[in-house]
Amino acid sequence: MSTKVRVSEADFNAGDEIALLQANNQADGAVVTFTGRVRKQNEGQQVTGLFLEHYPAMTALSLNRIIDSARAKWQINKVTVIHRVGQLNLGDNIVFVGVTSAHRGDAFAAAEFIMDYLKIEAPFWKKETRTDGEVWIDARQSDQDKAITW
Repeated sequence: MSTKVRVSEADFNAGDEIALLQANNQADGAVVTFTGRVRKQNEGQQVTGLFLEHYPAMTALSLNRIIDSARAKWQINKVTVIHRVGQLNLGDNIVFVGVTSAHRGDAFAAAEFIMDYLKIEAPFWKKETRTDGEVWIDARQSDQDKAITW
């Protein structure tokens, strides 16, 4: 069982992260990953970039608490959470969540749970650059509603 958490301005390679999750791991039959990227539209507005800020001590604590909650609910082994901060452009990677487990059900559920809770509990502040200016992004009610289902 291992946990990797990284918050950084540096980009990541999802293929490399998957290889690390699989390395020396013959016990797990499932590797589930999610990669979030900056998209060109949000709430009907044309997006040209995204800026993320965080408070490192709070962020690390929050991410580890989310992973611990997932470990309490499902039989999972390796977990990797990478979240980028700073200025990002369209198509840039924002977040990577990877989970391994003996069985796919636990890996899928845990990865989705971690991603859902990253959206509502992790202290990242996001500012979108749009064609009509900059906008700080509020938490969405739909994300709150989804997280309650866990």
